[in-house]
Amino acid sequence: MHEAPSSQELLSSVIGFLHDVAAPQLSGQAGFHARVAANALALIGRDMALRPEAEARERSLYAQLLQADDRDLPALRQQLCGAIQRGDFDLDDPALLAALRAVTEAQLAIDQPGYSGLTP
Repeated sequence: MHEAPSSQELLSSVIGFLHDVAAPQLSGQAGFHARVAANALALIGRDMALRPEAEARERSLYAQLLQADDRDLPALRQQLCGAIQRGDFDLDDPALLAALRAVTEAQLAIDQPGYSGLTP
């Protein structure tokens, strides 16, 4: 039985080709664009792999902070921003800071996984 490669496997193959085969054979602007394309595809791969769990965690954290039953993430984000603006949370509230840090770390793991601020 023939099984098709997964989206992640396809992305990895194209990234590997661009990074390891195409970019070294190209010079100047074309080489630069090949590396940019490989990096963009890697970001897409991380987003596909990590975004669902990151958003589920964000939804849970914000719902808990707001004591809300709403599970619509954009609505929860808007509610939290409004609550912060109204002063419903102290800016040094440990629960608020922990939630915002967790959400920020999850986003950085997608956008910039090598970011030095992620390592304690």
